[in-house]
Amino acid sequence: MEVPVDTGPRQAGGGLGVARSTSSGRAARASAIPWARFSAWLECVCVVTFDLELGQALELVYPSDFRLTDKEKSSICYLSFPDSHSGCLGDTQFSFRMRQCGGQKSLWHGDDRPYNSKAPLALQREPAHYLGYVYFRQVKDSSMKRGYFQKSLVLVSRLPFVRLFQSLLSLIAPEYFEKLAPCLEAVCNEIDQWPAPVPGQTLNLPVMGVVIQVRIPSRVDKLEPNPPKQCDQENLLPAPVVLTSVHELDLFRCFRPVLTHVQTLWELMLLGEPLVVLAPSPDVSSELVLALTSCLQPLKFCCDFRPYFTIHDSEFKELTTRTQAPPNVVLGVTNPFFIKTLQHWPHVLRIGEPKMSGDLPKQVKLKKPSRLKTLDTKPGLYTSYTAHLHRDKALLKRLLKGVQKKRPWDAQSALLRRHLLELTQSFIIPLEHYMASLMPLQKSITPWKSPPQICPFRQDDFLRSLEHAGPQLTCILKGDWLGLYRRFFKSPHFDGWYRQRHKEMAQKLEALHLEAICEANIEAWMKDKSEVEVVDLVLKLREKLVRAQGHQLPVKEVTLQRAQLYIDTVIGSLPKDLQAVLCPP
Repeated sequence: MEVPVDTGPRQAGGGLGVARSTSSGRAARASAIPWARFSAWLECVCVVTFDLELGQALELVYPSDFRLTDKEKSSICYLSFPDSHSGCLGDTQFSFRMRQCGGQKSLWHGDDRPYNSKAPLALQREPAHYLGYVYFRQVKDSSMKRGYFQKSLVLVSRLPFVRLFQSLLSLIAPEYFEKLAPCLEAVCNEIDQWPAPVPGQTLNLPVMGVVIQVRIPSRVDKLEPNPPKQCDQENLLPAPVVLTSVHELDLFRCFRPVLTHVQTLWELMLLGEPLVVLAPSPDVSSELVLALTSCLQPLKFCCDFRPYFTIHDSEFKELTTRTQAPPNVVLGVTNPFFIKTLQHWPHVLRIGEPKMSGDLPKQVKLKKPSRLKTLDTKPGLYTSYTAHLHRDKALLKRLLKGVQKKRPWDAQSALLRRHLLELTQSFIIPLEHYMASLMPLQKSITPWKSPPQICPFRQDDFLRSLEHAGPQLTCILKGDWLGLYRRFFKSPHFDGWYRQRHKEMAQKLEALHLEAICEANIEAWMKDKSEVEVVDLVLKLREKLVRAQGHQLPVKEVTLQRAQLYIDTVIGSLPKDLQAVLCPP
């Protein structure tokens, strides 16, 4: 059974071609809308095959009426197959990230705010990119003209749940390659029964006779690398397959060839530096890029990143141009042609073939970019960057000792993740403390005046504060911390962090102002006020109430109820004609 790729409008009715509603009341009726639950996890499922005449071709899309532009279809086709240099035989899993092209795509999306407001910043839904999770199979098959069976099953989502979706693919893909479309249709219908991903909840997700149990991380979780304790399994039959994380990769496996340079790479990520990762295959490139972008947590990675990128990508010219400075992006590639194309980039990391033996592989060496000239360039980190912080030799000794004692890789990964987390926290805590000092005092917030402004961030004042409240209080590493902060101020990550913190502080100020109004004696205030001033108060209170109800202000439910009561009280004091204007029937 083949379902044609249909880019036409969604039709009402049953089956895989059912329309997703775009009406304003969709949130209240989410469970009644076809594919609403499916859409909470995935955008669509694609099958890409190799055609002798057409090359890579999109064979199936589920739901069949999900709209993809021609450019998006082309990108999915090229990004779902390893390029000819990889020589991937058998089954390979990897991931990619591509820009959304269709302006009308947002019509199909539900409201992301409830999920994003509770999820960690690094796990929020992608607003302008699609994430593709690929299961590629290439095996000899004499019945095929080309002599090989070549096909990819791709899950397209806006959620960065790489571990979950890779696990899901390992269940679905082998079965699909045997039974084809009917199997995929059944899986899509099962996913459409899943509960929505709610941060902080542990969910049981049934698919193909297996129950996958996951916990969706929450913003209020303690920042610990250890997985949360699994909940009561409620005597589920079959017993669930428990995933310890929906998103965390095996960091030790990803970083094995570059362990001696983990801190240098952390600094390059922190500063948003352009970096090319040239790997032997898309699974190695995509995992290393995702590991690099995750090593700043709890900071959100604010630069662009492409776990797997090809010369056929629609953004190839944009990202490889020499007419301007290289963009702030981490590119994962497998084609050696990129060495020549991106010679002007300041940092290139070339990784050799992975060795899966128990011993630590030969570590890549730091090399000058001038040595990056030929297509057969040897593995190494080609950069003139000098790290600001001294290398943590104790960490390397512990990891090396773990290799000698055959410590499990998940324990090695936990060590590495804790080190990177503590390093990032040591760097961010002084910034957080200084930012908190810019918040106006609560006693300066009065009900009948606009809330005071947040003080400006002065870089020199912050740098002076480091002498007595710097990272040396929580981190033993020595080095040029001041120089690192100065460069950080010029990076997209400082801009992203500052904007987010300023937004949160402004919302907190507005919430405190709303609470101050609700605690004031509003009837005493109204006694000597004109109708214009009273109506102005109603309109401002209503605006604050709408923002608070839309998860944009951190206020308690009792404050919301009191604000609504105040609005009713104030309106009730006005003449009937004004009441009719403010409360139309």
